[in-house]
Amino acid sequence: MAALSENRDVTFLSLAIPTVLFLLLAGLLAKQTGLLFNAPAGIALDEPPVVLVAPRDFGYRVAGEFFKNGYAVDGPVVTVRVSAPLTIMKYQVTAGDYARCVAEGACPPAEPEHAPADPAVTPAAGVSFDDAEAYAAWFSRRTGAVWVLPTDEQLAFAAGSRFPDDALGVDPDSSNPALRWLADYRRETARKASREPEPQPLGHFGESETGLADFAGNVWEWTTTCSRRVTLDRSGAVVSDASSCGIYIATGKHRAALSSFVRNPKGGGCAVGAPPDNVGFRLVKDTRWHAPLLQVLRAKGLPL
Repeated sequence: MAALSENRDVTFLSLAIPTVLFLLLAGLLAKQTGLLFNAPAGIALDEPPVVLVAPRDFGYRVAGEFFKNGYAVDGPVVTVRVSAPLTIMKYQVTAGDYARCVAEGACPPAEPEHAPADPAVTPAAGVSFDDAEAYAAWFSRRTGAVWVLPTDEQLAFAAGSRFPDDALGVDPDSSNPALRWLADYRRETARKASREPEPQPLGHFGESETGLADFAGNVWEWTTTCSRRVTLDRSGAVVSDASSCGIYIATGKHRAALSSFVRNPKGGGCAVGAPPDNVGFRLVKDTRWHAPLLQVLRAKGLPL
């Protein structure tokens, strides 16, 4: 028995020592190469109010354009199981916050059309996807945490019942184009009738049941979800699935596909149907232990 115990101790040490040495070496390498960061750059900024959305299962209509038998059809609704809480900004990034990033030379100026009377309490608008990404990188450096744009799925999870359903509600096997035309006409008419032109102060549009403020007001929000076109066969199986990651989904009262450089959605930029009134953003806090490493690798150009 004593010999067996000694053998187990030797085996444990033979495994543990190389593991510890590897972790120490990896940590030193990461520190020397700048792959990990924790300390804020400059004077640390206070983190904004956030909402912690508890894990749950929820129904999500998949983003993208779907076609069957040559006709546009509604995307499928899937059940998404979220196993970890989501930390997301309660409010959209304000014009004042974005202006600070501009003042430090880390963000391009917003669209001149959008100059609110009170930037401290008005959402930033007139910013492109690229601008929002630049802000997320700057804000991460200034807080010492990792902040990223959400996916469309994450916004759906956080927004709850306020998240839009883009469904036309037409039988996917129907070959009558008039039904789709009428359904699309009603949908676009309803979207135009509810539009407000100017961004409103924080809290103007209320909160969802999760506590997320102002979602689906009049400032659409950039996501990292790429535009997608899916073709189905007669049985509903996927024939082709093509994504365009220079065009991203901005979500608000409805989804809009916009080129990454677009700041004024009313000027076009691949928006489908009624364009958003304004486009801005809010960020998600990535609390995973390896999030800093992933962010630095992405900044170095690796597709993660």
